[in-house]
Amino acid sequence: MPMPSHTSAIERIYVQHHSWLFGWLRGRLNNACDAADVAHDTFVRILGSRDASQIREPRDYLTTVARGLVIDRYRRRAIEVAYLETLAARPEATQISEEDRALIIETLIAVDKALSDLGARARQIFMLSQIEGLTYQQIATQLKISLTTVKKHMIRALTECSMIMAGL
Repeated sequence: MPMPSHTSAIERIYVQHHSWLFGWLRGRLNNACDAADVAHDTFVRILGSRDASQIREPRDYLTTVARGLVIDRYRRRAIEVAYLETLAARPEATQISEEDRALIIETLIAVDKALSDLGARARQIFMLSQIEGLTYQQIATQLKISLTTVKKHMIRALTECSMIMAGL
């Protein structure tokens, strides 16, 4: 039984460009294990994407996908570090299981992604409300916008966050 063209195209791209991608990533990440992980994740990502037989410039395509994965990796690490620092700064000793810790970090990453997709104004309003604890009226006054605008952006932000929570 012949392989579908998508799978055979990925196999061809893998054979021809995996070593190059690994070397490129190793030079940027300075870590062979991380480079191997990202190279693997890159091919997993393209396996689930568009028809690979349509890829005309495999190295450009692999580079674009790999860059996005590296950015995601750094963002995840930054969120993880911030969470652990916040947890360590708490006065009471809190024991959290590894499973709960992983779930909390995944939730924080999902919320961070949702907020980054919202746009600057909605993200700022959400942060002022949820992090700074400002009322909607205080936010409207501080940003010199209408109360209706604040409410509209908060509804959008909270809707995005609730959709994420429903998906977890």
